[in-house]
Amino acid sequence: MDILLIGGLWLDGSAWDAVVPALEALGHRPLAVTLPGQGDGRSSATLDDQLAAVLAAVDAAEERPLVVTHSAAATLGWLAADARPDRVAKLALIGGFPHQDGRPYADFFAIHDGAMPFPGWGPFEGADSADLDAELRRRIAAEAVPVPEQVARGVVRLTDRRRYQVPVVVVCPEFTPQQAREWIAAGEAPELARAEHVDFVDIDSGHWPMFTRPAELAHLLHGMAPRG
Repeated sequence: MDILLIGGLWLDGSAWDAVVPALEALGHRPLAVTLPGQGDGRSSATLDDQLAAVLAAVDAAEERPLVVTHSAAATLGWLAADARPDRVAKLALIGGFPHQDGRPYADFFAIHDGAMPFPGWGPFEGADSADLDAELRRRIAAEAVPVPEQVARGVVRLTDRRRYQVPVVVVCPEFTPQQAREWIAAGEAPELARAEHVDFVDIDSGHWPMFTRPAELAHLLHGMAPRG
């Protein structure tokens, strides 16, 4: 199966370096997407530019792909499902939930000099980062790419209700499937509350399983691929 891998804030395509060979060994065609403004040097990239890159990868896939997103990029994957409801076979959301129409994409942290830099590990202490050792923390922070302001503060625009027909799998790293269900039921993820097919899978990791549990993550994604 074609599997598109889309990292969250501050990550480029290399975040999936340990996941890609594991997926290839399982018989898939993975592609780690480096988003405009997050690894290609385009500090003026916009949310529309990032969506266009994802849609280009969706359109170029040999078959309808599994689109895998991490953290804030859950919204980017949802935008792709909205734009290509007939082309996205399934959407996997790792540690993230899509925003509604009209919301800022990822206006979470301070903007400096036109970009949102990695804020350090303080905001992620606890379950998010419990499985990251000192070396991994240093490496992730050193390689983090400031997210362009026009991406972080870009406005989400959703137009096609057929997105609710795209099957979704919520991959639960630092939280449990039960917690995710409760959050959705409480109205904290209204887009998923309207989705017609939502499954939940657990992974025993912090917020970045592509770094700490790459083989296990690959096997979970393999399990989402259609059989036959």
